[in-house]
Amino acid sequence: MNSRKYCIMDMDGTIVDSMPYWNRLSPDYLNSKGIEGDFDDLMARIKTMTMPEACVFLKQQFNLEEEPEKIQEQLGEVMRGHYEKDIPLKKGVRSSLEKMRGNGATLCIVSATASPLVRLCLERLGVWNLFSFALSCEDVGYGKDRPDAFLEAARRMGARPDETAVYEDAGLAIRTAKAAGFYTVGVFDRYCENWEEIVRTADEVITEWGC
Repeated sequence: MNSRKYCIMDMDGTIVDSMPYWNRLSPDYLNSKGIEGDFDDLMARIKTMTMPEACVFLKQQFNLEEEPEKIQEQLGEVMRGHYEKDIPLKKGVRSSLEKMRGNGATLCIVSATASPLVRLCLERLGVWNLFSFALSCEDVGYGKDRPDAFLEAARRMGARPDETAVYEDAGLAIRTAKAAGFYTVGVFDRYCENWEEIVRTADEVITEWGC
């Protein structure tokens, strides 16, 4: 079981139950443009991208008229509403985070979601004060297919990768963090498409917070 005093938490799908909203965001946007189809492969590809990367990908993949910046603006407004009003914490998260902090752990967020939206959501849910800071992949310019965001978060905490645990619900992010020397904790989410791979890859798994 992880006993490391430095912990990097993903947000979406890891500590908040936001994946239903994210999973429908791009498909609903494409549907609004008259584009129909099975978007499961699309969602798997863009899950760990930054929002700007995902918008460039959508424009190129579907030859959209809007520029990536406009696509990002439109998608961002939809998600902002959800973060502001209705995305909940996952069951058991609050007590688990409070216990970790009580045991002396330093916690931070590394998310593909923009930092202002991370803070907006976690302040509403009453857990923002448990984290030292939030770092978005947008802040470092790369998604979680590269370790830059994890390494920068560890640097800000004054920690080495080998003394830092990374909590993630995405297999790609876990592979990236593990390859960079972090201790990895896979967190189950009902929308995980590769849970078996996560179980094989991660150093530890959590099927339900607080258990």
